[in-house]
Amino acid sequence: MEEKNSTQINIFILQGFPGLMDLKVLLFIVLLLTYMITIVENVLIISLIKANHELCKPMYYFLGQLSFIEVWYISVTVPKLLANLIVEGRSISFAGCMTQIFFFSSFLCTECVLLSAMAYDRYVAICQPLRYLFIMTYQMCVRLITLSWFTGFTVSLIKISFISQLEFCGSHVINHFFCDISPVLNLACTDMSVAETVDFVLALFILLVPLFVMVVSYLLIITTILHIPTTKSKKKAFSTCASHLTVVIIFFSTTLFMYARPKKITSYDMNKFVSAVYTIVTPILNPFIYCLRNQELKRVFKKTLSKHQDLDYLPV
Repeated sequence: MEEKNSTQINIFILQGFPGLMDLKVLLFIVLLLTYMITIVENVLIISLIKANHELCKPMYYFLGQLSFIEVWYISVTVPKLLANLIVEGRSISFAGCMTQIFFFSSFLCTECVLLSAMAYDRYVAICQPLRYLFIMTYQMCVRLITLSWFTGFTVSLIKISFISQLEFCGSHVINHFFCDISPVLNLACTDMSVAETVDFVLALFILLVPLFVMVVSYLLIITTILHIPTTKSKKKAFSTCASHLTVVIIFFSTTLFMYARPKKITSYDMNKFVSAVYTIVTPILNPFIYCLRNQELKRVFKKTLSKHQDLDYLPV
């Protein structure tokens, strides 16, 4: 027993992108700018929604929560990646690695459930417009948001409770740019079949159940839109859910590829690339997707901007 404890790894090394180390200064600048832009644009959306009564609608409650998640979601991985680009060691403690897995998984799972809640909101708005205000009350929004956070963190807690009990006594190099579940499982020197099965089953649950809700919602939405008589009304109805549908396709296509696969995955460059899409690219794209397609949000933003410009010209 003492011999096992003596070989337990307490420090991991994050391999990152070894093929891009010659461009690490450029990579650092690009990632830093991406991180800063992501934080600013998501905080801007949250501020606009909170400051304008015109946006006190269920759709924007959910969008504000999505932006809040994106801020923390990208903050779990990118700051450590930036630090590793300027520090030679690229090390992370065992506790730090488990913490990163827990929070990354929590925000990922929370976003899955929240996206399904947003799909349900669009279904009610388009398919049952006369009952929309009766169904999507403030209390219902709070329940759906609470369910998203509770489910996300509960699933992640169950996962990490199994992973953290494994012993790591072989290689300490994680072939990834952050502590993700599969690359960490690759380093376990004890039987990880139970942890692997639990992770796979929970990944299927947290991905496929929300995805099922979204598919059903959009099938009903499309059926309803097809029965709308005028082309203009069809386009208007579809435009209200086009942004959400785009985000869903990008998010679920990458996460299903990474996590809905049995057995541990060897993290080759393709896995790192896909991970970079949903951990770095998606959070910066989502606000642009929602803002470019949402006329109401753009109008409120221009109104707020012009109001601040008018204040700047007021005499002191």
